[in-house]
Amino acid sequence: MKVVACYNIKGGVGKTATAVNLAFVAAREGARVLVVDLDPQGAATFYFRVKPKVKGGGKGLVSGKRDLDDLIKATDHDRLDLIPADFSFRNLDLLLDAEKKSKKRLARQLKPLAGDYDYVILDCPPSVSLVSEAVFHAADALVVPLIPTTLSLRTYEQLGTFREEEKLTGLRLLPFFSMVDRRKTMHRDIVDSFPESHGEALPVSVPYSSVVERMGSERAPLAAFAPKSAPAAAYEMLWAEIARRIG
Repeated sequence: MKVVACYNIKGGVGKTATAVNLAFVAAREGARVLVVDLDPQGAATFYFRVKPKVKGGGKGLVSGKRDLDDLIKATDHDRLDLIPADFSFRNLDLLLDAEKKSKKRLARQLKPLAGDYDYVILDCPPSVSLVSEAVFHAADALVVPLIPTTLSLRTYEQLGTFREEEKLTGLRLLPFFSMVDRRKTMHRDIVDSFPESHGEALPVSVPYSSVVERMGSERAPLAAFAPKSAPAAAYEMLWAEIARRIG
């Protein structure tokens, strides 16, 4: 079982759209996939038409006193399950802080699921916190959506520095650009030049498109309602490259 976290320090960069669409593509290709919605806003949970409620709330997720099997919900899609968000997840930092070995708590909770799923995809809130540190210790790779702007690149460098300081040598960073508008000179320049200094960059960009915003009204992944759209094709190629790299 591989654990992939969709993460960025910044919000509004397409983390949830990435998590939902990658999970759908992986499941459609035959993998058994579990999405864990760690964001108290619950956007991934909304897209999958599941009620944002977890038995025992955040404490039920991290305490170890409740099996994660009890929290898993089926979605409308074959081989794709979900642990939904809960508004109590806004207090996950405090709940984790009360646990022993808090940074490794999420990894420990996910481990028993290895026989049931090929991939676990974590949709993460935008922050650097105890929750994100627990994610870093649980994940095999961080898929990092970046908008092609200077500030977005700066936050990615901060993430790389944090990984080095924490000695998370086994954690792969897999950045890619989302919401790309190649009519903009800055977008073109950054997208084209970034891989020269970042060999870890994924060679796929997701174009800006209003069809991605329709995920909210359709409450479905792109490939389910707009399979021929450019973003849907980009997410398919993106997953193929991620799956190849993580094995």
